[in-house]
Amino acid sequence: MKKLLILSSVLLVTTLSAAQPKYQKTDKGDFVEITQQGGRTLGYSQNSGVKILEVDGYAFKDLNRNGKLDKYEDWRLPSKERAEDLASQLSLEEIAGLMLYSSHQALPAVEMGKKRGTYQGKVFSESFASPEDLTDQQLEFIVKDKVRHILITKVQSPYVAAEWNNKVQALCESLDHGIPANNSSDPRHGLIADDEFNAGSGGKISVWPGLLGMAATFDPAVALRFGEVASTEYRNLGMATALSPQIDLATEPRWRRAIATFGEGSKLATDIARAYSDGFQTSKGDDAREGAWGTNSVNAMVKHWPGGGTGEAGRDAHFAFGKYAVYPGNNFEEHLLPFTEGAFKLAGGTEQASAVMPYYTISYGQDPSGKNIANGYSDYIIKDLLRTKYNYKGVICTDWGIVNEYETLHTNNGKPWGLEGMPAAERYLTVLMVGVDQFGGVNTTKHIIEAYELGKQKYGEKAIRARFEESAQRLLMNIFRTGLFENAYLEPVKSQAVVGCKEFMAEGFAAQLKSVVMLKNHANTLPLQGRLKVYVPKRTYNGVYSQWSDRIKGEPYESYGVSLNLVRKYFDIVENPAEADAALVFIQGPTVDRGHHKTDIVKGGNGYTPISLQYGDYTAKYARKLSLAGGDPKENFTNRSYYGKTVVSHNKVEMTTVLETRKAMGSKPVIVAVAAERPMCFHEIEKAADAILIGFEVQNQAFMEIIAGKAEPQGLLPMQMPKDMRTVEEQKEDLPFDMKCYKDADGNIYDYAYGLNWSGVIKDWRTEKYSPKKK
Repeated sequence: MKKLLILSSVLLVTTLSAAQPKYQKTDKGDFVEITQQGGRTLGYSQNSGVKILEVDGYAFKDLNRNGKLDKYEDWRLPSKERAEDLASQLSLEEIAGLMLYSSHQALPAVEMGKKRGTYQGKVFSESFASPEDLTDQQLEFIVKDKVRHILITKVQSPYVAAEWNNKVQALCESLDHGIPANNSSDPRHGLIADDEFNAGSGGKISVWPGLLGMAATFDPAVALRFGEVASTEYRNLGMATALSPQIDLATEPRWRRAIATFGEGSKLATDIARAYSDGFQTSKGDDAREGAWGTNSVNAMVKHWPGGGTGEAGRDAHFAFGKYAVYPGNNFEEHLLPFTEGAFKLAGGTEQASAVMPYYTISYGQDPSGKNIANGYSDYIIKDLLRTKYNYKGVICTDWGIVNEYETLHTNNGKPWGLEGMPAAERYLTVLMVGVDQFGGVNTTKHIIEAYELGKQKYGEKAIRARFEESAQRLLMNIFRTGLFENAYLEPVKSQAVVGCKEFMAEGFAAQLKSVVMLKNHANTLPLQGRLKVYVPKRTYNGVYSQWSDRIKGEPYESYGVSLNLVRKYFDIVENPAEADAALVFIQGPTVDRGHHKTDIVKGGNGYTPISLQYGDYTAKYARKLSLAGGDPKENFTNRSYYGKTVVSHNKVEMTTVLETRKAMGSKPVIVAVAAERPMCFHEIEKAADAILIGFEVQNQAFMEIIAGKAEPQGLLPMQMPKDMRTVEEQKEDLPFDMKCYKDADGNIYDYAYGLNWSGVIKDWRTEKYSPKKK
């Protein structure tokens, strides 16, 4: 006989057992928490209608409300067994919902553009909604389309993120089999350059160098610690998956996404990829639940298989004009190493990064069958290599929008490269049958269900159902292992205290300092000693260039390149160079073009233009006269060469500012701090500078600490800096370390793993281990 206890709106079913209850409940406001002696901590909403079962003295959530303990509800069982049980119970619609990865969601929702959200039909500013409320669109895709993977972008605060998470989880818990939401984020520990670190206070989230900056530390331990800190912050924001790290080898220096990689060296990138993934996925101590998986684990989705850093001439595959990855150096295999020897061979106990994202590119000429289609559609790239040869067992998720059709070469709405014009259901089925599990940026199950029906006709219902369950099991594993089925709820006050706490902020800033590279220090210009007078030049920008729209946005504006209030904390500022002891010039690296322009087509060209790494105008005298790859349904030619064409820099003002400052300062020191996102040609500005620092997504305060001598530079170059654009054109997209590097006036060569400290050229364990071996 069972004794029924009604507690709020939750039913507690206690089975007859000799065992005494080993748990206790606490009302946390948004949810009820059950702690158990020798068992898992549970969390559930009082408004979800979920039942609690007592078995052998322990509490379990009856998520499907059938009055019995199913395997998937039994936290004592291995995640694999639980995932198999639940997958077998799910309807087609529920599996299809698991296969979706939502479009980008901001908290509160943005009010304009494709990502616009509404609250009862009104944008946030016109509604009575709170920032943690769910939008109309979120309610629809969670309830109707059963989406359980949600990509979060900007959040108003950790408190808001935690409150929103609790509302989402309560809604999910009330539906169907009670599958919790596996919320996620792209990398979110970036910065605003002039934000300042204060050792006595925290921030919205800890701020670390960008991934290329992390590579500039040449220390995998930094990436490991970042992963540990970031996973703690992610889990307190309600996020259990990171759409990172990006472990493509940036062997093509013009690629605009180089800033988000670990550089061009496979040995360093492999070690950092392993450490980063271990840091995110590994739970320790009381947080560990199943091996090294547990409540502090965040699934790492490594990207982009099989490496996206070899786009011909540096063009990017978000657009049709950049869809081809080329391998003129026959070096395809090296680009796999950060995956196969790094992220797939973890040291922390979780074995493999739990998810992989293929890139948009067509890996041109690599499929032995002769097919040239995007990686996410490719039997060879996914099934033969990733699933079979390298025995990858985790989730494979497409990059965002690959199954959508595209409108023109310049639109970013779809990337069906190689399968252009194919009906949507066929594209979805193609993706699934090569071994992919999930569709990025899709909020509706419509085409997945159509693909199921098409698969039923082609392969039979038993086979297609088995294929769908296979993906469901993989997707569920990442939710079970991170403990979300037991407790997906947060305490917002705790989240606010943990995320961006002063300890984490201090660690992030220390990593930034370690990542800054000193390229030049003529006659020991740095550090500047004492409370000197400094001149900081101002310049005028025409606006901000956007690669996405290929135009200058905004009105002209003036900038010093750095907050003068920040500089005043170290030095006195003077407006007259003649009164200054030294000049500080903060600049951005050359703004990289995207390599295709409508204006060139209007002039009778093929649309393809150079991508330059210098500030001055550039004419491609040494470019290929015949491209390695080409062809698109919207083009009537295959040669994508831009030989002989000229491109104009969008921020030449940075170069002229350095040169004019040199002239104004005479023989007095000029210190240049460069915020870079990829390699650049230094021949235009190096001779005008006495000292040069380069940083990859670091706060200007990190530069100032080094300039003032409060920290010693330690960083090393994670990519070669080219002698000129000729060597950029003549290097091969898939080969690392194949450029002629710039040699400065002091005789130093800006090669991979080069950097200076106060004593001179750095030679230590890092350079010994990771410097390329010269033939």
